Amino acid sequence: MRSPEDMRTAVAGYVHEVHRAYVDQALTFVPGVRGAMPLMSGKRLTVAAVGTRNLHLLATAESLGPLHGPEVAIDADFGGVEWQLRFFDPVVLPALALIDERDGPAFDEIRHALGIGTVIYHFVAQQGADLSGHQAAHVGTGLANGHSAVARDFETIRDRARGREALVDEMSGAATAGLVHAQALLAKAIAPHDIAVASAADAAPPQPDAIRKALLASVGGRTQWTPEPTRAPA
Repeated sequence: MRSPEDMRTAVAGYVHEVHRAYVDQALTFVPGVRGAMPLMSGKRLTVAAVGTRNLHLLATAESLGPLHGPEVAIDADFGGVEWQLRFFDPVVLPALALIDERDGPAFDEIRHALGIGTVIYHFVAQQGADLSGHQAAHVGTGLANGHSAVARDFETIRDRARGREALVDEMSGAATAGLVHAQALLAKAIAPHDIAVASAADAAPPQPDAIRKALLASVGGRTQWTPEPTRAPA
């Protein structure tokens, strides 16, 4: 059995490696895409390591307030990304003891127990999972690729949704913050007459990737769309 100190050290190393791989992958993208990626925003993050039946790791830009009682935090940074890693278990946060994860990770319940409404990422290391640097590098690289794809999609949508740029910017911000229902409402406002967008937005529960992809398709997708030719003045 590892001691609590050993476990905190292992988790801290895992999170550091996730962020290192994220930054390394982000540096392969053009500055405009890189700057739109949530971890590259320059804002200090809080990463909560929550120990229940599973180990939840979730990052947020929200404040969790000062440390209290037996709470432990580790400050770290890499490549311009700064974060504070904070550890929670049923001793620190008794509400966690009421969460039942026998049937699988309880993502929403964990966020509710922390009082977090928006997340940048949230993944789970189940019992017996590998917290190696190799696994963390895969997670960080995949996370960066996913975030860059989202950034490129929104940039394409914004470029084509003339007159609705402010709505697209709001939707992009809602995506970064993890506000799913806000994304659904904004997508319908951007493309009010598109049946596929309405269908994706009205799904129960709505899926952010499906909503964004439907909206992207409504403006022509990434490859098949070409702008109207510029007409010479009469």
